[in-house]
Formats: sequence, structure tokens, C-alpha cells
Amino acid sequence: MTGPVVVLGDTLLDRDVEGVVNRLCPDSPVPVLEETTHVDRPGGAGLAAVFAAAEGAEVALVTAVADDAGGARLGTLLAAAGVQLYALPLAGATPEKIRLRARGRVLLRHDRGGPAGDPGEPSEAVLRLIATASAVLVSDYGRGVARHPALRAALAATRAPVVWDPHPRGPAAVPGVSLATPNESEARELAKSPPGASRLVTASRGAQALRRRWQAGAVAVTLGGDGALLCHAGSTPLVVPAPAAEGDTCGAGDRFAAAATLALARGALVSEAVQEAVAEASAYVAGGGVAAALPAPVRTASPAVVVGGGDRIGAAASGEVVARVRAAGGTVVATGGCFDLLHAGHVATLQAARQLGDCLVVCLNSDASVAGLKGPERPVVPQGDRGRLLAALGCVDAVLIFDEPTPHAALSWLRPDIWVKGGDYASGGGAETLPEAEVLARWGGHTVVVPYLDGRSTTDMIAAARAGRGTAGWPGTAVPTAEPAVRSTAKGAR
Repeated sequence: MTGPVVVLGDTLLDRDVEGVVNRLCPDSPVPVLEETTHVDRPGGAGLAAVFAAAEGAEVALVTAVADDAGGARLGTLLAAAGVQLYALPLAGATPEKIRLRARGRVLLRHDRGGPAGDPGEPSEAVLRLIATASAVLVSDYGRGVARHPALRAALAATRAPVVWDPHPRGPAAVPGVSLATPNESEARELAKSPPGASRLVTASRGAQALRRRWQAGAVAVTLGGDGALLCHAGSTPLVVPAPAAEGDTCGAGDRFAAAATLALARGALVSEAVQEAVAEASAYVAGGGVAAALPAPVRTASPAVVVGGGDRIGAAASGEVVARVRAAGGTVVATGGCFDLLHAGHVATLQAARQLGDCLVVCLNSDASVAGLKGPERPVVPQGDRGRLLAALGCVDAVLIFDEPTPHAALSWLRPDIWVKGGDYASGGGAETLPEAEVLARWGGHTVVVPYLDGRSTTDMIAAARAGRGTAGWPGTAVPTAEPAVRSTAKGAR
């Protein structure tokens, strides 16, 4: 592979709620599910990206993400899976699919999130990503990403093999894709196949009709436990049987499409890719489905944000602020850190950051994150109090608490126009040295550094307090007028 595998499409937040049923509801003859556990995971294109990343590939996901708690959760889960998120703005709420299960069987599926919103414009980084991919999987769930004109133009222009996993409510595949992978019912609906013919004849006719209509190199119709039927330039279709497998089939189509895409990225023939995909999907179902196949870091990923502690703390508060500023055409600024023992140096950095835009969101390391970075004796001040102190400052509009060692997952969801750092960065180089710069570039954001008050350090404060010295020896200079050390070129920066 010479470039990343790119997955493009609609991502949903899936949740499996497991429980036990011991009684019926007293006011209606329906079972009462007593929840025992639940697992969140990316769904749709996000699940296909997780599967590809679990095979060791470098995977980038181009999808639309909403400014809500569901979007923040997706950012955390994708980061835990090692997926690079290239997020497009999404109007409305994150679509969610919740399965209520007992003894491994689904009792009910609850969908929420409302109708699909229109995804925003892709950045230049997204278009370059598609152009340099080793392979592209379009995982269409009918919510608009695959319909975006700029993305379709980029897909039509790329030299990489493109696999198109269609949806009946979605658009036609762009002309010239290497492989389309509808399931049996999708092929029948998309091709408008008449009833009456046998199963294989219906699948073959549907595949040939779609191949001609979409000018596709090949179409593989997946047949569940019976494998797949592949139609390409020849007149005779190839039937790829599947090993016998029983189990949870949720996500099997995503597993099939991801496996075929990875095979094409490695240079396999389309027929070889389909055979490999059938084997992978069958093994996936036989092995327990999504519950067993989901990588451990995704299954155990804690929520990206700690909600509570005030109306300016958490994902809901942060998303509301960001959405409001974006809707008004303003500039979103973010900064981050531990902010343990808040001091004048922190305040100077925060004030300078707020001057650069129309809102400031502080990404705050959780207690677990601080302990991982600085040792078991830190933080001195717990995250709830640190969050409240920050939120009380007039220059801070919202606080987002995250558990990871870096704020990359939080940034991928927030997508600020400007990311601000202070302290040593201001004297040691330029914005290009910031570790967050690559993440900001995914959506055209910019990084800047601002001055930091000399001599102010949480570590020194703790050491002085333990030694009984106090902080009398600290510089007595007034807080300087905060001007950015590096000016951003982002729209609206000031």
C-alpha cells in the first residue's frame, strides 16, 4: 500500500444494550428488559473503518459529525480504534441505533437522531487524501455524504480502486468504481428486478444491470450465508460459496466491504478480493459477530467527556457553543491542558486565546489522563473542581473533559478554527512544532502560540508548597497585554 485506506460515508453511533427479561410490563404485555451492560461502537462507515484498522491498515475516515454528545462519543471510539477522523460539519443530531438484546437475541431496535442533515464542505486536506489513497471504500448509509458533489468529483478522479457499498436511499455509484457490493435486497431494489425468477437469476440480472448503469468494473451481490455472486465483464457470473456459519450478522456487510477494499489495496484481483471478503465475513459471523470482533480498545473506551459540574461543562455545552458560533460565521478557538492549580500564567494564556475568536473551548485532561501524564500524585485538584474554576472565567465559554493522553479525539469532534498553546512553545519554535498541527490541518484549522508569564509553573507551585516556601519569590510583574506569538490566517482571527 502506498497511501492510507480511505473509508467515506455516513457514520452512526451504535449501542448494544444487554439485559435479562424476567417479567412483563404491568400496563402492557411486553417484556421488561433489565439492563446489565451496554457497549457503544461506531456504526455504518465508522464500523467499516474500525474493521479495516483492526487488520493493521492505516485508515482515514471521511464522514459527517454533529456538534453533540453523540459526535463526541464517536470521536473517542474512532480514536481508540486508531482511525484518523476527517470530519465534515453535520447539521442536526448524530444518528443513533440502539439494539435491546436478551440472551443474544434482539428484542427491539430503537433509532433516533431524526432526518439526515446536509454535510458541510470538505477541506483541501480531504480532497488530497482521496487522491493519494491506496484504496477507497464508500460506505453509503443514505444520509448524504456519498451524495456530496465535491466528494463525488474527487472519487471519480482518484486512481485508487474504489469499492462502493450502496444504500437504496443513496445516490448511484460514481462511474468507474472497481467493485460495488450490494446485498441481495439492495440489488433487487436498486435494479428494480421483477419478481418470479430464481434467487441466483435475480441476483445475476440485478448485478449486471447495476454494472452497466454505474459503469462499474464488477458487482458482487452478497447472499448472506450462501456467499456472494460476482458479475464482471464476462457473461458468466462467479458464485463464491461461504462456509457454514450461524450467529449475529449485524455488521457482516461492512466486514465484507472492508475486507474486499483491503485486498484491492494490496493488489489483489477483484475475484480474489471477493473470495477473501466472503471468507472474512463468514468467519466474522461464526466468531460471534460484532460483539467479538470489536477491538478491545473500542469496547472499553470510556466516554470522551465528563458531563456535569455546570452548564458550561461537557459535550452538550461545548457542542452548543461551537454550533452557535459557526452558524453566525464566527471563529472557534480551543486550547487545552491539565490546569492543575490554576494560576496567573494559565489565565494569561486563556485571555490571549479568547481574543483570537468568538468563543473559547478548553479541552481539559481528566484525572486519569493527568495521572497517566504526570504520575500518580497528580492532579492535586480533581477534574470537577478544575472544570468549574475554568468555566467561571469570563474568557472561557465551555470546558470539555477528555480521558485520552492527547486532545486529538476531542479536537476531531470540535474542529476549531484555531488551536492555541502557550508556555515553552512560544519560545521554542513555530506552530509547525505543535503535535496537534496535523490534526488541525484535516479541516483547514490553524495552530498558534501565545506568550506565557515567566516563572509560573504548577510543578514549581507544588514543590514550593511542599517545601513551605510559598510563592513569594515569583516575578511580581503585571500580566502583560496578551498578543499571539504566531498569527493565524484562519477566517475571522483577530
